[in-house]
Amino acid sequence: MLTDSMRTVYERPLTLTPALTHYCPGCTHGVIHRLVAEVLDELNVREQTIGVASVGCSVFAYNYFDCDFCEAAHGRAPAMATGVKRVHPDKIVFTYQGDGDLASIGAAEIIHAATRGENITVIFVNNGVYGMTGGQMAPTTLPGMKTTSSQGGRDVETMGYPIRMSELLATLDGASYIVRRSAHDPGHINQTKKAIKTAFQTQQRQMGFALVEILSSCPVNWNMTPVDALCHIKEKMIPYFPLGDFKVAESVKLLKG
Repeated sequence: MLTDSMRTVYERPLTLTPALTHYCPGCTHGVIHRLVAEVLDELNVREQTIGVASVGCSVFAYNYFDCDFCEAAHGRAPAMATGVKRVHPDKIVFTYQGDGDLASIGAAEIIHAATRGENITVIFVNNGVYGMTGGQMAPTTLPGMKTTSSQGGRDVETMGYPIRMSELLATLDGASYIVRRSAHDPGHINQTKKAIKTAFQTQQRQMGFALVEILSSCPVNWNMTPVDALCHIKEKMIPYFPLGDFKVAESVKLLKG
């Protein structure tokens, strides 16, 4: 008989491989991977799922998800996912993208996929910098934030304002489910998982385009400890990128009860 000290409280999802990740210590990409994998297991769609990763920190995502995966050029994951879904409409197709990828070079692709109402799911990880290439300023870098390409801080007069992608995409008629969540503490991680599940259920039931934006930490490029990086999400990122549901179609609301 198992004692409380021996009881299993967590097991790795089948959709998550045992591979060691390339992510930096304190990065919350790994947490988000786990949430996606848990949802695919719970919905029993692993064998029907095709993921699309683009260039950025997500570039090796195919090593971590035990499902079919393909690699897109920088920013082009929504375009590739559109083609995959139209050829295989019975499959569950999702993209996994960072903010430098989705909101910059891939801005046209994500906007047009949403406005067409493509029946795909997008997992959008926003950490406010170009993580993989050296911590340069991204379209989502906060005002005044120092990066390797804005060493005096982001000056909105010359560099423009950060783009709030969820709010922008929510204005498009083709979008069905657009929300923003965060991975900075256990409570918000649980809320993020629920949103990811709703996004995949939206696709399962042919309800159209769904995107979950997730505020994530980047301790190395932010020059912070992992703990301070999580505090930065709460104290600095959330005030500029408020959490919430920005568009939930009436049909999707039925999924949420």
